[in-house]
Amino acid sequence: MRYRTIGDGRTSLDVSTLCLGTMFMGTRTDEATSFAILDRFVEAGGTFIDTANNYNAWIGGYGRDSEDVIGRWLASRGIRDELKLATKLGAAKKDPALPLSNTPPTNYQGLSAEVIDREAHESLRHLGVDRIDVLYGHVDDRDTVLAETVGAFGALQDEGVVGITGISNVAVWRVVEAREEAIRQGIAPYGLVQQQYSFVHPAPKIGRLNYVTPELLDYADSTGVDGRPPLAVAAYSPLHQGALTRTDKPLFGGIDHPTTHARIRLLHEVARDVGATPNQVALAWLLGAEVPVIPVVGASSMAQLEEILGAAELDLGADVRERLDAEGVEQLVA
Repeated sequence: MRYRTIGDGRTSLDVSTLCLGTMFMGTRTDEATSFAILDRFVEAGGTFIDTANNYNAWIGGYGRDSEDVIGRWLASRGIRDELKLATKLGAAKKDPALPLSNTPPTNYQGLSAEVIDREAHESLRHLGVDRIDVLYGHVDDRDTVLAETVGAFGALQDEGVVGITGISNVAVWRVVEAREEAIRQGIAPYGLVQQQYSFVHPAPKIGRLNYVTPELLDYADSTGVDGRPPLAVAAYSPLHQGALTRTDKPLFGGIDHPTTHARIRLLHEVARDVGATPNQVALAWLLGAEVPVIPVVGASSMAQLEEILGAAELDLGADVRERLDAEGVEQLVA
């Protein structure tokens, strides 16, 4: 396993370059399997674990199922200090009787000061810890004044219960404004942005704000200098939920277009040539990019985890990367 340092100009953390996503733990992935996956990830050198306060509500749980599994696992293993834990808040249901929606009214709890304070302390309780290393706002909330959201995250840092703060599913300009607002308030700015990102890219569309963009990567690359505290990018769904290797998995979120199909064919060709799996090449492509990101990768079986771990130290040569990044890839693999 390899490692990198993330930070916000005041707090820094060393984390494994692969982050283990735990979305299905406690529901689709039973507790015994979840414990085995967590144990093996740590055995392999993994130190960064990601969850949220609402994941399992989407798939038959009550929301915090994965936080509870992690909490019980931590209590039984006694290795809290060896790990860095990330969780999220703000995208659980505001009204439990109503459905969630990606269009207004979304029914998200949002990122008011009251929600941030309450939900963060609930996450502490469910995880069984006294500090959350990384706390994200799960979905940007434009209905709450940005100064209130930023200030509430800063208050948790001042309290000592949160290390680095971050935001997910957000426009780049909002990230910049939030970080500038934090500096105005004299608190640490967001140090992480978590967006969807994989080897395949969506068609451009106004309002599609949950994907990593070249502009976000360029902005992140410009940070870590005087007057501009560091900002790292984490990538959820880096394997597009299995769609890079399984034809029965949908290409969702604007991904299903000719260039995607061409890139997937190319990915499989390159994987055969380098002696790795397509998923491993896709992860190595992210890890070794000009602006590397932190893939947040979930596993529901030990076999899936072993494949993921095989990407941790896979280096793609310059010629391979040039082949994967070639423009006009539709023609190259037609």
